[in-house]
Amino acid sequence: MHSQGNTKMFRSYQSILPSTNKLLQMKWDQTYYKEHRRLVKEAQPMVDTKAPATYMHLHLKLKKLQLEEERLATIERDNRILLEKMSYIMRTRGRVDNRNNYEYKSLNREKRQRELLRVTKENQAILKRIMMRKPEYSAHKWQREWEENQTFMDNISHFPKDWWIEEKQNTTMSRTSLNRSKTFANGDRQRTMSVENSPYGKQLPGFSRGGTLYDSGLTRSQKSGSSKKSKSEKSQTKEKAESNEEGEETA
Repeated sequence: MHSQGNTKMFRSYQSILPSTNKLLQMKWDQTYYKEHRRLVKEAQPMVDTKAPATYMHLHLKLKKLQLEEERLATIERDNRILLEKMSYIMRTRGRVDNRNNYEYKSLNREKRQRELLRVTKENQAILKRIMMRKPEYSAHKWQREWEENQTFMDNISHFPKDWWIEEKQNTTMSRTSLNRSKTFANGDRQRTMSVENSPYGKQLPGFSRGGTLYDSGLTRSQKSGSSKKSKSEKSQTKEKAESNEEGEETA
């Protein structure tokens, strides 16, 4: 039956090349195809993609292993000898005295002491020069000049020095005291100006009419003369105090 099937199949076979016998042409084509597939299967690659060959003498270094074993053997032998010595020392009193009575002595001690003494002397000399040096500026002179400047400012100022402080101190006294008033025949009323309303910290007389306070009638020259007298008295007292302080300093 197989032969009958092949005989029937060659009739429908379409050859690429023209042939007179389809059966023979089919067999030849099949033979060529099988040969082709065998060659493809057995074809060798042009590029070698396999892993490189491994050599044992490159991966397993016997010389290095031998040296390592010899080193370990030497260490083991030394440890065994040391252990035997230690056991002998523990069993007996030993042959060497391990006491050490040496005292540490510095070879540079005296030089360092001399250097320390030299630096200390230099520091003391510098401190003595600093303490003996007189100042270039005198604080007492500055204080005296400042007081003189304050005196000049008081002489040319309109209000005396620290008049607002005296005013605050006298406010308690002025609140307790009542303002005295006197009524004249023409309806004017005289009263004493309180410390709160006085710029000089003193009670000054004045006239009030309809709630308005008037001056006591002193001229401006009289007021300036009285203020200059008081300032001159203050400056004299300050000069006396300064002279007394200078005498104490000289003494």
